[in-house]
Amino acid sequence: MSVTTGLFYLFAATMLFAAFRTITARNPVHAALFLVLTFFQAAAIWMLLKMEFLSITLVLVYVGAVMVLFLFVVMMMDINVESLRVGFWKHFPLAGLLGVFIVLEMASVLMSIRVTENPEARSVAANVSNTKELGKLMFTKYLYPLEIAAAILLVAMFAAIALTLRARKDSKYVDPADQVRVRARDRMEVVKMAPTMQQDAAQAADSTEGSKK
Repeated sequence: MSVTTGLFYLFAATMLFAAFRTITARNPVHAALFLVLTFFQAAAIWMLLKMEFLSITLVLVYVGAVMVLFLFVVMMMDINVESLRVGFWKHFPLAGLLGVFIVLEMASVLMSIRVTENPEARSVAANVSNTKELGKLMFTKYLYPLEIAAAILLVAMFAAIALTLRARKDSKYVDPADQVRVRARDRMEVVKMAPTMQQDAAQAADSTEGSKK
């Protein structure tokens, strides 16, 4: 067994263990950290497959941005773990059935794939940059899906921030519907006041008379 094969089995076993602990950990923070470990192992496997761009993208985007956001949301929302466990065994049969269905579906897809070696493909791949080819596809053929994914991530970030600041005593919350319905005359109110010049002159005269006396 070569070194590459040994590293692949090591990364794959660690990734399976981390993925299993992600769904079985009782603490949400621990589950998020195990998910970070899963992403790191997947990035290492992609690096072994010479997919450098996808590996670095997985680390920078998912581990460096998305998972950090998840951790902040989980820690700031102060989730009651005991309340989440209520009704777990009630929905377990349906969840288990769906899990078995997904496993069978993935197994059928993987078993139907036939791997054939093409010597010409190796010579072409040696002279082609996969990062350059992925960039061409992302910003030409898949430009609209890329923009839609970016918009979904942006909306998810705003939603996470809104969830953390909802129903907190120390937060200043403004209803967006009230902001939309506001009118210009409601923002500013003109108050009529008596002129202050005459009052100041009268006070000055009273003060001078009092000093003379």
